[in-house]
Amino acid sequence: MCKEKIVEVKNISMNYHTLNGETTALKDLSFEVCKGEIISIVGPSGCGKSTALSIISGLIKPSSGHVMINDQSVEGTHKNIGYMFQKDHLFEWRNILDNVFIGLEIQKKLNKDTKLLAEKLLDMYGLAEFKNHYPTQLSGGMRQRVALIRTLAIEPELLLLDEPFSALDYQTRLAVADDIGSILKKEKKTAIMVTHDIAEAISMSDRVIVLSARPAVVKSIHTINLTLDCERTPLTSREAPEFRHYFNTIWKELDVHVS
Repeated sequence: MCKEKIVEVKNISMNYHTLNGETTALKDLSFEVCKGEIISIVGPSGCGKSTALSIISGLIKPSSGHVMINDQSVEGTHKNIGYMFQKDHLFEWRNILDNVFIGLEIQKKLNKDTKLLAEKLLDMYGLAEFKNHYPTQLSGGMRQRVALIRTLAIEPELLLLDEPFSALDYQTRLAVADDIGSILKKEKKTAIMVTHDIAEAISMSDRVIVLSARPAVVKSIHTINLTLDCERTPLTSREAPEFRHYFNTIWKELDVHVS
């Protein structure tokens, strides 16, 4: 049970109307997210993982059910939620520092103090020397770190990550996932991440929510407990003896022919 509950998803369903009739994407989803937790949602392709994230963020309204954040019902977008997408969406004509300022500008929070915080974040996570560079001068992994720092700069209480590493090659993906997972833990952020990568979900998360094929229901929720002789990071997590067990269990729960 949560000591402090941040998110409560209550009986969420989502129906789409098409030329062929009504399609149910999500059916009666319910789960909670505790303060400081990183939760991953996995499931077959097209099952509605990203739709669930959009509902939590307030970008779309569910057909039934509701989402509570800090005991308040989500009605539209929320300033305390940061959203990180598959693509970094950096503006190529703005330098890195100005890209980090975008969220602050949109929320009308750009001032001396928030500018200092943004520069501090760039410095803490190894990007200070690139603040006057432009996105085209950075690697894919560095661009994703900039996108995360842009999101952290608005000091969100909850982060939503929609397959944030899927555009990267495998080696870069491992390094950036390790980097970003460590940053989230260091900043003590609460996060919900959608991914199709089972290993990524296990290595980064405190709990993994497995969805069924469409219409998606919660098939299972796994609390990830790993035995390690060192500090847990996404990379070290993969060395834990329990890792393979979690992987095989979740793999069997998914319809691998669809995913």
